[in-house]
Amino acid sequence: MKTTEDNIILFDDICILCNRLVLFIIRNDKKETFRFASLQSPLGQNLLNKYHLPVSDNDTLVLIGENECLTKSTAVLHIFRQLSGGWKIVYAFIVLPQRFRDFCYYLIAKNRYRIFGKSTSCSIPDKKMESRLI
Repeated sequence: MKTTEDNIILFDDICILCNRLVLFIIRNDKKETFRFASLQSPLGQNLLNKYHLPVSDNDTLVLIGENECLTKSTAVLHIFRQLSGGWKIVYAFIVLPQRFRDFCYYLIAKNRYRIFGKSTSCSIPDKKMESRLI
């Protein structure tokens, strides 16, 4: 397993939408590029502090790369760019102004619990997927 902070995705582990996104990424990340940590975990909190992000903000998906940190819509688009198959095409939305993309992201993030609900535990179903969590 990698020991660097390369391609770590921080996600809200009580958000059902976020858990489904993690499962989707795992299924479509054939090269096993990404590892995952909860925003609420000690590692997640440490990484948020390191990159000067608010530790209480569970609305933001974070992609940690080698010495860089991407958030919100930019993180999502960079993740899709690295997935297998036709999902790379989603990265084309990067041409839209970041302000617009992040506004759309914000609308989903602020309403995700109401629309998709909350979970009491992370729903990673098998050992292979579990091994990608750090």
